[in-house]
Amino acid sequence: MNGPASLVRYDQPVPAEDQAAQHLKSKLRAAKLQDKSLGNVPNGDDILHLILPPREFEEGEQKYVQCVSAQAASRFDVITLQEHLDRRMAERKARESGICVVRQQLYSQCFDELIRQLTLNLPERGLMLLRVRDEMKLTISAYQTLYDSSVAFSTQKAIQAQEGISDMGDKLKDLEAECRALEEEQVQLSQQLASTKRREQEKVNVMKKKHTEAVEYLMRSNTQLEKAVKQMDPKNG
Repeated sequence: MNGPASLVRYDQPVPAEDQAAQHLKSKLRAAKLQDKSLGNVPNGDDILHLILPPREFEEGEQKYVQCVSAQAASRFDVITLQEHLDRRMAERKARESGICVVRQQLYSQCFDELIRQLTLNLPERGLMLLRVRDEMKLTISAYQTLYDSSVAFSTQKAIQAQEGISDMGDKLKDLEAECRALEEEQVQLSQQLASTKRREQEKVNVMKKKHTEAVEYLMRSNTQLEKAVKQMDPKNG
């Protein structure tokens, strides 16, 4: 039993009720690092356990405690770590770019293993890397928060835009219906105008005809009167 898979090298797990595990946990609680400095930590192993605390997990109904290994690393271990990282990336189908939780977890484990190896050689260097790791996590967390807020903002804008498109669609339908009504009204008015022009033209034609008949009648009457006057005039007799 080796516990959950991790790129960090751990010792064999021991039951949580084990006296050595209880002693280590109480010792670490009493010797927590303050401001990432050495403080009163007596030896390098304690620094290692404070930087990378023991992990606890359950298997069946038994709780176990597992400490990081205090075994020094060789060049071969570093090469093996790289190979394990590449294999885990492929097995878990981690994305090579963009935001990927799997890739972030694996690289975090890899960095912790490098911290473990360097802490065994020089505890102060391990503490410095711990500060770098914590700052890196804060930066990633800030970027994650920014990403989440930007996604929420863009989603909200997309919803608003969709609602706006729906409103514009309804408005477009109303305008199209209004245009059709105006076109129908235009056709009706054009028909009424043509009918009115036709009636007025008929009236004008009737009036012209009456006027022509009246003029012709007056001219005939005038001619007859002239003849009558000439007949009555003695001089013409």
